[in-house]
Amino acid sequence: MYMKLFRILKNQRKNSGFLFAFIIVALILWNTNLLFQNLSKEQRTKMELWAMAQEEYIQNQSFSNLTFEVLQRSGINPMIQVDENDKILEIRNVNWDEAKQDSTALYKILDQIKKENDPILIQYKNDSGALMINQKLYYGNSEVLKKLQYYPLALLLIIFLFAAVLYFVFKTAKIAEQNRLWAAMAKETAHQIGTPLTSMMGWITLLKEKQKNSEPLLEIEKDIERLNVITDRFSKVGSNPELTLSDLNETISQTVNYLQKRSSEYVQFKLELPNNKITIPFNTQLISWTLENLIKNGIDAMKGKGTLCISVKELEQQVEILISDTGTGMTKEVTSKIFDPGFTTKSRGWGLGLSLARRIIVDFHQGKISVVKSTIGKGTQFKIMLLK
Repeated sequence: MYMKLFRILKNQRKNSGFLFAFIIVALILWNTNLLFQNLSKEQRTKMELWAMAQEEYIQNQSFSNLTFEVLQRSGINPMIQVDENDKILEIRNVNWDEAKQDSTALYKILDQIKKENDPILIQYKNDSGALMINQKLYYGNSEVLKKLQYYPLALLLIIFLFAAVLYFVFKTAKIAEQNRLWAAMAKETAHQIGTPLTSMMGWITLLKEKQKNSEPLLEIEKDIERLNVITDRFSKVGSNPELTLSDLNETISQTVNYLQKRSSEYVQFKLELPNNKITIPFNTQLISWTLENLIKNGIDAMKGKGTLCISVKELEQQVEILISDTGTGMTKEVTSKIFDPGFTTKSRGWGLGLSLARRIIVDFHQGKISVVKSTIGKGTQFKIMLLK
């Protein structure tokens, strides 16, 4: 009960943290947008004031001190004044060199500026109300305003990158913690199994002296030897295993033969090996364990009846091992989670077999393991790639 309450409180704290971060980001973006709008209004007010001064000059053909001051201080915004036919009359703060560029380039700049803001009308009517002057002032945004437009995007990008880095750090720490847990569990399991096994081997030796050539005792001895192999595997998973140059074909043949003898007669095994020996660096115990896991999963998927095919192909720098079954197959959702620790589709089991297989192939042998294809009702194919 207390653990459940603790998890609820922990999740609430986590959700509260995300909510707080979202509120902070939303406030920053809202304030940025508000600042952008205020600067845009202030910019337009200045442009309207300049247009009014221009109207006064057109009407009176003379400058007052105020009109002259306003027209001289046009600011830093690019400005283009045109007539009713869009013929350019005057330009200010526009990056255009008359000596080096023609009018076509200037009109392209005008087209760009038109997209940034609505024009301001500069008009003059005579005493009878007839429109004598009908001009327009187009103005672009200042450099500060242009940069401010991209500020929210830059902020979101920084937040995204920061979140990605945090996610990577936490995920790496979690994986490291899982690896330490795997190693500790494996070593402890090997130790716990090893102690009674030593006693059992001693008892078997004594019984064999009393009952020589006893077939039941020979079978028990084989099973004890098998338990010794399993103990050795666990001890290797819990540490950095040694990779030695060995014949991969021989290891695969021994593993398949062992499982074939202990499987249903309705399971047909097909082993396709190249004629030449494949000598590569690998740990025989761990590779055998990986193959056992995949083969047993295939047999379970076929419910004790079907065809299991194991093929080996030597490539230029790698060796490819394919394990195919004619079982029930898996959905894409199951396939994406099949190597996750603790994930299983069986009613029994801890879901550790395939996650251990990936650890053995990827972490210990720098190889690859994947599901090539899986079709519901037709079967599944796994692929292992080992370096030569």
